[in-house]
Order: sequence, then structure tokens, then C-alpha cells
Amino acid sequence: MEKYTFNELCALVDLPGRTVRYYIQKGLVSPPEGSRKGAYYTKKQLEQLLAIRKWQRDGLSLERIRELLFAGEHDPGHTPPPRGRRPGDLEVWSRLYIKEGVEIHLEPKSAGMSPEQVRELCRRVMAIANELNGGCHEE
Repeated sequence: MEKYTFNELCALVDLPGRTVRYYIQKGLVSPPEGSRKGAYYTKKQLEQLLAIRKWQRDGLSLERIRELLFAGEHDPGHTPPPRGRRPGDLEVWSRLYIKEGVEIHLEPKSAGMSPEQVRELCRRVMAIANELNGGCHEE
């Protein structure tokens, strides 16, 4: 069994010690084996930290990451979908006005769209609407 000191663990996952301590404090990462100067970390903590780092880069919240880790779903090679909506969740929706009677409502985060992708969607939809109207411009 491989054993890591705290500093070795931090270096392996390329995270500051402060961040790793926070994850341990919040229960996202298992505490070390042993105690005090004899404490060490194993592959288990290494895998937990790698999964947390990857999922955060993929846009998952720490709350969602906690759910996945406690459900035993920590395959660092796979990014699970965000959890479904729950009553009380707050979402920010965008509304794109195309022309009278035509609007698009979207929630970019849930749609997995960057601001650039949202702008491109808007340009394309407006171009199609203009084309369907026989090329006439409404401004």
C-alpha cells in the first residue's frame, strides 16, 4: 500500500495544502490514517482529490461533488451530469427576443453553453427567422 505525507499528497494533485485541508474539514476527502506525525494518506484520498479537481474543472459544484462521492460514484475519467432540479433551486434564465411573438428561453448553465455559444445561437436563430420572413429586417 502506497503511503503519502500531506505535502506529497498536495503535490500529486497540484492543490494547495489549504484547499486539501478544507476538503478534509468539509468531509469531501477522508481523513488521514494514523494520527499526528504518524498520519499518512493513501490511494483513496488521492483518488478523491483527483475526482474533486476534475469535476470542479468540469463545472460541478462542491455540493454535487459531495453527493457523488457519498454515492460511491467517483470515476475520475467520467463527468456525471449535474443533479436534477429540486424545489427551491435558483436558476437564472435568459430570454432572447427574436421578433414579435417569437422568443427563446434558455438557461445556459443547464444547457452546458458558454456565453460565446449563447451569442452564436442568438445570431443563428435571428438569421433563420429573418430568412423565413423573406429576408425583411425588423429592428
